[in-house]
Amino acid sequence: MTPDEVLRHAATPLRTPVYPVRATRFTDREYLNVVYRTDPDALRAVVPEPLRIDEPLVRFEVMRMGDVDGYGPYVESGQAIPVTLDGQPGEYLHAMYLDSFAATVSGRELSAYPKVYGSAALRVDHGALVGTLDHGAERVATATMAYKWDALDLQEAAAEITVPTFMVKIVPDVTTGRLLTAQLVRTQIVDITVTEAWTGPARLQLFAHALAPMADLPVLEVVRASHITTDLTLSPVQTVHDYLGER
Repeated sequence: MTPDEVLRHAATPLRTPVYPVRATRFTDREYLNVVYRTDPDALRAVVPEPLRIDEPLVRFEVMRMGDVDGYGPYVESGQAIPVTLDGQPGEYLHAMYLDSFAATVSGRELSAYPKVYGSAALRVDHGALVGTLDHGAERVATATMAYKWDALDLQEAAAEITVPTFMVKIVPDVTTGRLLTAQLVRTQIVDITVTEAWTGPARLQLFAHALAPMADLPVLEVVRASHITTDLTLSPVQTVHDYLGER
């Protein structure tokens, strides 16, 4: 294999592709979202500048991926923090947990999604929509919402999940350990069709875990919740701030 042939491969391992190198289409993606108020000091400790926090809110999510091009179905859970950048509203992706290896490595390598191991689930139980996250045998989060309680406007639902998303991309040099890349990047959901949207009473419990520290952003008050089913595409990331360029 020549050097030019090596460079034409987009990922490791060279001869065994793990994921397709293109925009990803999600069909029948189902969300359980619980927006809650948390400790503002805890938020300031984890949100990187130049992002700004207006309100001490967190959106906890469980996403069941019905069908994903190149990956198949899986379930994911995480925390997104409402922020602004130069006055533009968006969300900072603080944590993402899932048990799909391909989706984990593509999210980290092709983009900057903070994906790590976890087992999430979304199900209906006696009139409640239940979202859970486990790390190994230990429960990390449990969210419940009344199932299909009140209809939510479809445009309002689309607006909730299509705000710009910000993440931090870190790439170290394998020899020196110094950073090759340290960037704040932005992406956004596009080509979206919301098929169902609901809201209703909800509750959220977070449990302390050293390797999945969701509870470091404690639940002080549940503000709102939504249950959304949609088809969508994730657009590629773009750099909006270079931390190494400041030095």
